[in-house]
Amino acid sequence: MNPSPHARSAETATEERTWPAVSVVMPVLNEERHLADAVRAILTQDYPGEMELVLAVGPSRDRTQEIAEKLAAEDPRIIVVPNPTGRTPQGLNIAIKASQYSIVVRVDGHSLLPPDYIRTAVETMEETGADNVGGVMAAEGVTPFEKAVARAMTSKIGVGSARFHTGGEPGEVETVYLGTFRRSALERVGGYDETFVRAQDWEMNHRIRQTGGKIWFTPRMRVTYRPRPDLRSLAKQYFHTGRWRRVVGREHAGTLSLRYLAPPMAVVAMLIGTVAGLLGFWPGWLIPGGYVAVVMIGGSLVTGRGLPPSSWIWLPLVYATMHISWGVGFLTSPRGLGQPSPPKR
Repeated sequence: MNPSPHARSAETATEERTWPAVSVVMPVLNEERHLADAVRAILTQDYPGEMELVLAVGPSRDRTQEIAEKLAAEDPRIIVVPNPTGRTPQGLNIAIKASQYSIVVRVDGHSLLPPDYIRTAVETMEETGADNVGGVMAAEGVTPFEKAVARAMTSKIGVGSARFHTGGEPGEVETVYLGTFRRSALERVGGYDETFVRAQDWEMNHRIRQTGGKIWFTPRMRVTYRPRPDLRSLAKQYFHTGRWRRVVGREHAGTLSLRYLAPPMAVVAMLIGTVAGLLGFWPGWLIPGGYVAVVMIGGSLVTGRGLPPSSWIWLPLVYATMHISWGVGFLTSPRGLGQPSPPKR
């Protein structure tokens, strides 16, 4: 059966248009488990334009360096550069500096891009005039615990209403997951602020918006994200995220919405209620008890539909770990965190 004239014209238009060359940048550290799959998903993109991939490899404790070098030897599009600090913002700036094209696509070592990701990003950027476009952080777990975390990370009970977590209509937003940038925008704001060990995406997107740029979300861009594999690493992730989100709030006044303040407020309320209960004021127990009943159990019943029992049983504990770790991190964030170290005398 011959394709319709409309289909043939669409294919011809795609072939004849000039697609901009793109640079994909990826900071990696201890990514032995996921690196090869993440790189394969990039190199097999359905993108007609020229492409390069720059891996900024930190001092890993596993075979990440070996795997990166092997991948680069197999494909000339891959460039490996060292990131001595191992930190994400430094790695991103190093990779961006080593890249050459006008469109810069940020990817993480444990993210899996769908085949049309870069094509969709470039099309959306051209249609909207945005300086940065991004989509959904589609958390998907493999083990029962990871599946519970993935469900929590894609629910409003777990992470609030940010569209890059829960999806939604396309439009302007404060920030997006990962991001595809115009190099001119990165140069205009001076790249990533290397004092922000965490929350560097939100902070830089804020500066892009302050300088007149547009950040655009589209649900057409979905990136598979692998959650943390155990409760300890999940708690550590959210504790440090909470700490650094408060640093962003100090640096950029007026950027702390209720979504960010809810976890620390809940932690303070539960602490006060628990202390009051221990001191004999029994109504105090209603606060932590209400959290357990409404959020942990009730929230899990609502959002856990379809999960296997081996995953659902983790869900109440996952919610509590995410909320409490984030809140405690926010409350205990040192005032000197994120500040440049004073010069040595």
